[in-house]
Amino acid sequence: MQTAARLPSAPFPAAPRGSRFLRLGHPFRLYRGGCLDEAEIVYETWGELNAARDNAVLLFTGLSPSAHAASSSRDPSPGWWEYMIGPGRPIDTRRFHVICINSLGSCFGSSGPASPHPRDGEPYRLRFPRLALEDVARAGIELIDALGIERLAAVVGPSMGGMSGLAFALQAPGRIRALALLCSTAAASPHAIAMHALQREMVLNDPAWARGDYPLDAGPVDGMRLARKLGLSCYRSPGEWVERFGRRRTASASDSDDAFGAEFEVEAYLEHNAAKFAAGFDANCFLYLSRAMDDFDPAEHAGGDHGAAFSRLQLERALVVGVSSDTLFPVAEQRDLAEALEPACEADVRFVELGSIQGHDAFLIDEARFAPVMRDFFAALA
Repeated sequence: MQTAARLPSAPFPAAPRGSRFLRLGHPFRLYRGGCLDEAEIVYETWGELNAARDNAVLLFTGLSPSAHAASSSRDPSPGWWEYMIGPGRPIDTRRFHVICINSLGSCFGSSGPASPHPRDGEPYRLRFPRLALEDVARAGIELIDALGIERLAAVVGPSMGGMSGLAFALQAPGRIRALALLCSTAAASPHAIAMHALQREMVLNDPAWARGDYPLDAGPVDGMRLARKLGLSCYRSPGEWVERFGRRRTASASDSDDAFGAEFEVEAYLEHNAAKFAAGFDANCFLYLSRAMDDFDPAEHAGGDHGAAFSRLQLERALVVGVSSDTLFPVAEQRDLAEALEPACEADVRFVELGSIQGHDAFLIDEARFAPVMRDFFAALA
């Protein structure tokens, strides 16, 4: 197992400097076919593993974050979930050993379409096998096996990470005490699939995509920009747009000669965020992970029956959190998920609906609402 961070030779994979590395010494066979001969898994950790090795919390991310969920001595820069992880924070690293895994298929160090193929050193690109969230989850199983952890105190997953957490629980029954799913869903709805399909089409129709064979430093930027803008319209709520931007115009709007340029502040926000995303995330990785989200359905593990699938989970407790303004995974889906979990897995299941205005991305932003719920959940893990 390698534990020293490396500097990438190309824009991707770009693992954060606090990363640790696990290279599997055996073939990794994927859920929907295909095999990786030298799969690599990137992760970061916070807190100490206790002598009993039973205080570990495994965190799966949404589609686009890296494993850098919080600052540490190895990487003091703020992480994407800084308010949630650390001493005295809801996931208290004085009690728990937190492990955040970079999703297989991502472009932040774990094996994915942007990673070098072991046969020729060139990026996998579309040679990468079709990805499933079951593969993302099984990479987590490989990781805790390598770390000598038999049973986790909890698995936590927001958004796509919640689906990956469910996939983990389905494939490793009995190896989790508790499961926390935030702004997630059991399976993508037709609305979510439609939004993801439109995003993928924007990337695929960019000539610079070149059927996946683009230089890693010059990919389909326009397609990725458009895909991100559509994504943001699902990740944040209409009410938040009104509160943050209203119909205010940018300071330069009156000086512009471009009749169709970004005049409103909300347009400028979308453009800034989209350009940043397009410059920092690989297009093929985006396509693979997006499709994996749409494909995932726990019912596949039990002949089409969600209840039968969930009955295998063997959990002590579960937390399902939804946000009233989430339009990508509406709160009714989290309520249905909690109701399906409760009788099927015979666990203490708590459903919480939060009135946040930030929509699907609220778990990243709304500390005031999410932190107390998560603090209570982890406090109950005696």
